[in-house]
Amino acid sequence: MLRRVLFGLLAVGSLMLVGCAHSPQTLNPQPKLNSQLAAVGHGQQVVVRVVDGRQSQTLGTRGGLYPETSAITVSGQQLVPQLQAQAEAAVRLLGFTPVQGGNGPQLTVTLADLKYQSPKEGLYVTEANISSTFRADVQNNGRSYNGRYAASLDQRFGMAPNEETNTKLIGDVLSDALTRLFKDPTIGQMLSQ
Repeated sequence: MLRRVLFGLLAVGSLMLVGCAHSPQTLNPQPKLNSQLAAVGHGQQVVVRVVDGRQSQTLGTRGGLYPETSAITVSGQQLVPQLQAQAEAAVRLLGFTPVQGGNGPQLTVTLADLKYQSPKEGLYVTEANISSTFRADVQNNGRSYNGRYAASLDQRFGMAPNEETNTKLIGDVLSDALTRLFKDPTIGQMLSQ
């Protein structure tokens, strides 16, 4: 009898833990270009800069009964160097030579937005909408070009996503938006003029 009561209490306690609260997650996504790029440059130097232009490092919450305890954050200090490396790799694939400073063509890539939204109602996290937006600013010989590139993913879950799952999903959305930016043919044309 005592065993049944203890088992019942443990089961109820486990359900309460699953339904009530999720721990905050600090993620370190690894965005990567996910497509080939056509080379249009001839080795010209391009100043490449990546900026974190988000208003907050908190993307949103994982939802659940107590969403205020389940914030998801991505540190700009960790993310910007990875985005810088990918941007420089993309500029090389486009046929240019990335440099840190100089008077030549300039490309500034700004992470304008990164969001993670879960439905507010309900005990369980069953869905998340993740989106990211980059802005590109090209300056070359007195000419300029600006573009915005977004990607989003609506993901359903059987159970609340862990850090590994969310890290991958956010990395995928960042990768898609960044790849769209560098596949814009106008960027390569502007840099090569």
